[in-house]
Amino acid sequence: MSAPHNRRSIFLGRMPLPERNYIADALRTETVGGVLLLAAAVVALIWANTLGASYETVRGFHLGPASLGLDLSIQHWAANGLLALFFFVAGIELKRELVAGELRDPKAAALPVVAALCGMAMPALVYAAVNVLGDGSLQGWAVPTATDIAFALAVLAVIGTSLPSALRAFLLTLAVVDDLFAIMIIAIFFTSTLNFLALGLAVAGLALFYLLLRKGIRGWYVYVPLGVVIWALMENSGVHATIAGVAMGLMLRCTRREDETHSPGEHIEHLVRPLSAGLAVPLFALFSAGVAISGGAVHDVFTRPETLGVVLGLIVGKALGIFGGTWLTARFTKARLNPDLQWPDLFAVAALAGIGFTVSLLIGELAFTEDLALADEIKASVLIGSLLAAVFAAILLKLRNAKYRTLFEEEERDEDQDGIPDIYEADKPEYHLRMAAILEAKAAEHRRLAEVAAETDARDDGPA
Repeated sequence: MSAPHNRRSIFLGRMPLPERNYIADALRTETVGGVLLLAAAVVALIWANTLGASYETVRGFHLGPASLGLDLSIQHWAANGLLALFFFVAGIELKRELVAGELRDPKAAALPVVAALCGMAMPALVYAAVNVLGDGSLQGWAVPTATDIAFALAVLAVIGTSLPSALRAFLLTLAVVDDLFAIMIIAIFFTSTLNFLALGLAVAGLALFYLLLRKGIRGWYVYVPLGVVIWALMENSGVHATIAGVAMGLMLRCTRREDETHSPGEHIEHLVRPLSAGLAVPLFALFSAGVAISGGAVHDVFTRPETLGVVLGLIVGKALGIFGGTWLTARFTKARLNPDLQWPDLFAVAALAGIGFTVSLLIGELAFTEDLALADEIKASVLIGSLLAAVFAAILLKLRNAKYRTLFEEEERDEDQDGIPDIYEADKPEYHLRMAAILEAKAAEHRRLAEVAAETDARDDGPA
């Protein structure tokens, strides 16, 4: 009897087809949203640097019922209201990953979770080190810890790289876990005073929301008004209102029953994601990314410890944290990297995760609410750091783009045109029989064409 041996798991290997299709659909929407996000950021910068007074007037304009504690500025509505949709989708994504995705299996989840944790801890440490040495403020330690998946995918779309689905899925899983910890950071470190009555009522509203879901009650006219009330109560409680969004997202059922093609969570995510990616996040960027950029401001970004810490955290901290955490975890768990990929590929994706736009801007606003001038400089550092991380990652990815294109075409090839990529059928006997029939039909067609050509040549060579 042979001795048992440990099989090494494959890291970044082929995903199950349903998971691959789901991720492809989700990333497609996020890519479109990312392009809109880029456009909104550019418009905000142009507006703030050409007609700065009107920009400040518009985003500082207040509206809403003061009696309900909702007389908020446009910028506040965008950050606390619209971003609640973004975090609602993040909550659904996280729930789905936990029950049906990469995070379902603890062994499979170890790599992306450790990578995300290291990818948040290292930027914070880089920021802290720069500010301790430079005698700066440690308030902004959380600013460079976030990853913006929509912005990252927009960069991939712009540079035209055919990144394999396994690397895209790893990037998405990283972003989901990253969002979870960003939410925890916001809830724990950026909650100052609490209104316990409003908080208690918000928790009661969430309990009712959950109870209605468990009872199988359907209808947007029930959940949308209830969700708005929960959000308003959370806004008045002192806890950041986006926490309400992620809490409701986590409550949705994301497992499919036998008679379902999509779970309720997947269905609602499919409806809300375009609204989040195409409207909520771009509008947040429009009213948050507008900072004055001048030669002096850029100089300050690279000389002031707070802003330099953010830039280095995004560029250096993210790349080293994600890559180092993944490599060490794979080493100790004996996970084997997909032979079609190399560790430099993972480093390029880690560098791409240094794009920390949406949540980094939000945390920057929360961290420096009492120093608006520094808050604007922090925003400028987020923009510059994200841009430099994008350029760095684009260069690394372009170096391997020919290999990525080959892998991508292999993943997408469907010779028998049955809607299922051939790579997912290669191990099935019926697939080989079908492919043999296709090849035989092609060979017969080639023989027939050769015979026709030979007959034509014979007639042409005959007597006139």
